[in-house]
Order: sequence, then structure tokens, then C-alpha cells
Amino acid sequence: MQTSASSYALVIDDHPLVAQGIEQLLMRIPPIDKVTMVSSAADGLSAIAATGAPLMVMMDFWLEEGSSTHFVTNILTLAPQTRVLMMSGDNHPTLAGKVRAAGAHGLVHKSCPPEQFMQVVKDLLGGAPWVEHISPQLSAQQRASSTQLSMSGRELGLTQRQTQVLDLILKGKPNKAIAQALNLSEYTVKEHVTAILQKLECTNRVELITQLQGVDLQLIGSAVG
Repeated sequence: MQTSASSYALVIDDHPLVAQGIEQLLMRIPPIDKVTMVSSAADGLSAIAATGAPLMVMMDFWLEEGSSTHFVTNILTLAPQTRVLMMSGDNHPTLAGKVRAAGAHGLVHKSCPPEQFMQVVKDLLGGAPWVEHISPQLSAQQRASSTQLSMSGRELGLTQRQTQVLDLILKGKPNKAIAQALNLSEYTVKEHVTAILQKLECTNRVELITQLQGVDLQLIGSAVG
């Protein structure tokens, strides 16, 4: 396992033109002195394993293999000190919540001006716990009217049972009703609820429901457990 970051940055994006543009901006930000570009998350993990931990990983939210959020844990396992910045051209209002729940340190919209992108990178390299820059063209009305974003429990870091519990929480069910529906004890349901809140960094159900507003939770494709 790699435990220290070198002075290079890693860009994971399956659009070469975008990746090259990001490379040019990153090379203007000290102490970054090299940028490695790959087109898939799997290749990114291989690069980290071979080269060592980068200062920062810039990874597109949507890659050819689908949502890349579940790779964040793998990246941070290999490189715990590395800062992970997700990028997206998607305007969905719930995207930031998914990215943050996955363990990444920031989200930047691909339409943001170069100087603001560079500032986000500088803030994260400076130790900021979370930095977000959404599209300036995304109005409050657009955010409210956006279509739902499909996410699996696995992408949120949840087990299959936790995903089932979360689905019922989002439907407004209390612990007793969840226990009856899933044939569990209320104590077990309470433990699952606590774990869900911790994983998604929420303090209560209201905050949880608010964070996942607009998410179409997929019950299949969750981790077993």
C-alpha cells in the first residue's frame, strides 16, 4: 500500500481532449510537476500501484464503465493521502451528495472557468476538507426540476440490506414498519440506520432524505451483507 504522495497528478477521463486541457492547467499549479493521464479507473489504479500515490486524482464521474464513485475507496486504499476531485458535465443537483458520500474531496463542473478550476485544486491541495463548484448556468429552478439520478447502494457504499433499509427510510417508513417489512428486529434496523447515517455523513433522517432528494435508488447491484 502506498502511504505518501509524490508531486504528480493523475487524470482519469475517457475524453482525451478534456484530459489534455486539464493537464495544461494542472502543470501551472505547484507543487505538481507531472501529470499522468489514463482513460479508465482500472488503469488509474494500476498507475497508482506502479508509480506511487499522486498528490491528486481528477476523475470523471461518468466513465465508459459507468459511475466511477465506487473507485474512490480503491484509490484511497492505495493512496490515503491523495486528494480526489471528481469532475462532471452533469448538472444533476444530487451529484455532489453522491460524490461526497463516496469519499471524494470535491466536485467541479466541467463548464467552470479555468481560473476557478485551478482555485479548487489549490484549495484541496491546501487541505480543504471539501470543495464544490457547480455550473454557474445551473439555476435554482433548473436544479429543482432536474430528472432523477439512478444510483445503486453499492455506489453509495451500502450493503444490500442497508440499501433495502434506506429505500424504506426514503419512503417515510419508521423503524417498526421497516422491521416488519424486512423481517428484522427493531434493534437490527436501528443498527442499519445508524450505519447508513454514518456512511452518508448525515446526522438524522431529515438530513438523509434531503441529501438523497431526486435519487432513484436501485435495489439491485448492492454489495452483499
